[in-house]
Amino acid sequence: MNAAGLEGTVIRLRRNVGHQRAIAVGLSYVTDHMATAPVVVMDSDGEDVPASISELLRSLDSPEVDLVVAQRKTRVESLRFKAFYAVYKRLFKLLTGRQISFGNFMALKPSAVKRLAAMQELWTHVASCVLSSRLRVITCALDRGPRYAGKSKMNFVGLALHGFRGVMVFAEDVLVRVGIASALMGVLALVGGLIAIYLKVSGHATPGWFSVSLGILVLVFLQTGSLALMSLMLTGVSRPGAPTNVTYHHFIDVVERSDGVPV
Repeated sequence: MNAAGLEGTVIRLRRNVGHQRAIAVGLSYVTDHMATAPVVVMDSDGEDVPASISELLRSLDSPEVDLVVAQRKTRVESLRFKAFYAVYKRLFKLLTGRQISFGNFMALKPSAVKRLAAMQELWTHVASCVLSSRLRVITCALDRGPRYAGKSKMNFVGLALHGFRGVMVFAEDVLVRVGIASALMGVLALVGGLIAIYLKVSGHATPGWFSVSLGILVLVFLQTGSLALMSLMLTGVSRPGAPTNVTYHHFIDVVERSDGVPV
């Protein structure tokens, strides 16, 4: 930064905490020390184009907007990644009831930064935290730039884990939906069992068919009933009321100016 003639503050972490927690540390620091100006969150690999910042900030000028997220016009990833992302978005909507179509490139008003920094979900998944924040969010369609150098170190397993963490933010919603689906399956299994008994009593069942079908339906009923009960129990403990004891100060090694002088 200093060589490029830029002024700023550099936060060096004690260890690699991943990009989501690194963003959480940065937003928490900004809340405590720079709480009066809009904030832009972006990657430094070139894919988030610096020239697009002005578009995000222009969209942020509206008094009806708290946060602007960048939505990619086109994607240049591999076919495997595109297929996985398409499946993930549909699965995310099915499990949580929400649509996710953006990443970490965003612009926030100071009030939005303060709200996100106060949310435990920020440390798990930034985009899902935005969705659950009840902030007034709009999207801004932007082109994706080429990487400055090298390739992303995020492998398929890392991407899958990142996706599951996004779903974890809405654990209560997911558990309720799973519980309802399990209860419906249990009801269908019970109805199927009653139909099987009726066919057996009325003499319409073929030899051996009744015992096999009834056994399968009873097994389905017990499994779905157990899953529904577990889901309802976990719903009550999935999000404790006490605030997290993790503070961003624990992750910071040193804070310095762009010229290397400690702050």
